[in-house]
Amino acid sequence: MYARLVNERYQNYKSVKVGFSWTEMFFGFWTALFRGDLKWCFILALAEIIFGAFTWSGGAFLVTFIFAFFYNPVYVKDLIFKGYKPADQTSYNILRSHGYLPNN
Repeated sequence: MYARLVNERYQNYKSVKVGFSWTEMFFGFWTALFRGDLKWCFILALAEIIFGAFTWSGGAFLVTFIFAFFYNPVYVKDLIFKGYKPADQTSYNILRSHGYLPNN
């Protein structure tokens, strides 16, 4: 399920995935890099290097699997903190029902 966010100051629109991140599970830190989320790109890359170095890459897969459950909510909440808002009522309802926005 997708929601649309808008930054009204810069008139920038983003379509964001809600829920489990399959791209994070398969591509790891590259997902954050391609989304322009450099903070989480570095965090994920560091975690994959640290945990993967001692386990012949098994730890890196474990990191990507765990972060696949948490990355999309973190990414959307970071965008909201940066000034993005739901672009329409449907997106607002989707984000609120998944717990990305407070119930007001």
